Amino acid sequence: MSKPLLASIIITSYNYEPFLKDAINSALNQTYPHTEVIVVDDQSTDNSREIILSYKNRIISVLKKNGGQGSAFNEGFKVSQGEVIFFLDSDDILLPTAVSTAISFFQDPDVAKVHWPLRVIDGSGKKQDRVVPSQPLSQGDLKDALLRYGPGGYVWQVTSGNAWAKRFIQSIFPMPEAEYKTCPDLYLHALAPLFGTVKRISHPQGLWRIHGNNYSWHLPFDRRLSFQVRLWEHCFEALKKYCRAIDRDIDIEVFRANSWWHQVELAIQEIAAVIPMGNKLILVDDSYWQTDEILAGCQRFHFLEREGQYWGYPADDETAIFELQRLRSERASFIVFPWSSFWWLNYYSKFHDYLRSEYQCLLENKRLVIFNLRP
Repeated sequence: MSKPLLASIIITSYNYEPFLKDAINSALNQTYPHTEVIVVDDQSTDNSREIILSYKNRIISVLKKNGGQGSAFNEGFKVSQGEVIFFLDSDDILLPTAVSTAISFFQDPDVAKVHWPLRVIDGSGKKQDRVVPSQPLSQGDLKDALLRYGPGGYVWQVTSGNAWAKRFIQSIFPMPEAEYKTCPDLYLHALAPLFGTVKRISHPQGLWRIHGNNYSWHLPFDRRLSFQVRLWEHCFEALKKYCRAIDRDIDIEVFRANSWWHQVELAIQEIAAVIPMGNKLILVDDSYWQTDEILAGCQRFHFLEREGQYWGYPADDETAIFELQRLRSERASFIVFPWSSFWWLNYYSKFHDYLRSEYQCLLENKRLVIFNLRP
């Protein structure tokens, strides 16, 4: 009988005191018995360290100087003993079966990573009627897809929804710390298919918390966009480096075309070229872009919107038309559909027909559809 694999859950902590106990307890309450829990604190200024120390020898504590999440990944991995590595954000939660469900896949030595859906919760822990990602996660031998399309060529999960083979992590660590102060999971996702297959678990094995202090979303939109584009560019270069080792060529221009952030950057430029500054526009992005109130020099309305906040989908075409007319009465002059919301144009077909019959379509390409709502 083979020896059970040891799992290491590495929780990276920085100023998430209200959520930290939930994360640690979820790691300690795994049904899989061969699990160690490591908590790396990146010099929090709240009471996170006191919480961590209160667990005493139930966890392995790493209290380090501030260096960002990438450095926390590196320090946690240094002290880990597991053959399977889980990185858990300290505002997220693992369900009790997460490790036991994922670890069986790693009996196959060719598996580099396993990922699963996450159910969305709010800041208080209340479950939302949403699972991320909305589409099925990719699985199998994804090397060709990665080399052809880049990291945007397959569907992967955010940090807390993955397990990684130690042999893969060893091959690419330490990760570059200056570049990955946030979003270090991108580095892992971009390289994993080069080192083995990817497996998918169909049912959620964790909870992804969305709250007002998510560090990956706290920057103003233009700075966040610029940061993400730079991060993906570094990721492309890292992929290029590892591809040289296996004598494979890649086309970074194709990678850019498949990068969500690069496409958003191009879309913003196209919006600015079509819609004069100072106008009001309706952005039908299902709140995925997380834009500021001013976008490309124009005041942005959500669709649907209530008291300045994204409200959700319309119940039917008639509701969509009514809401459009209401926002027009508030001087909205344009409506913009990014590619992620093109499904609206099919699902709300009467609404789409209404737009086509009543208003001029100013731009229609693979990224945007823009209608002029002015008389």
